[in-house]
Amino acid sequence: MDLESAKLIAGALALLPIIGVGIGLGMIFASYNTAVGRNPSAQPILEKKFFLTFALTEALAIFSLLISLIIIFVL
Repeated sequence: MDLESAKLIAGALALLPIIGVGIGLGMIFASYNTAVGRNPSAQPILEKKFFLTFALTEALAIFSLLISLIIIFVL
């Protein structure tokens, strides 16, 4: 196996956490919709927590994409 194919395999493996991020985002959206549906008056409080958890979870996907691109193009 040459270096280029090893870099592509390593870059693909670095993207595996995106599966977990997708599942986590789905759970976050589902929980938020359920909570607001049950208690609409709590929406302003839940909205702040929702955006924080969404941003932190999405940051993990961006981080894994960055690591994958560094492996493929820089190393």
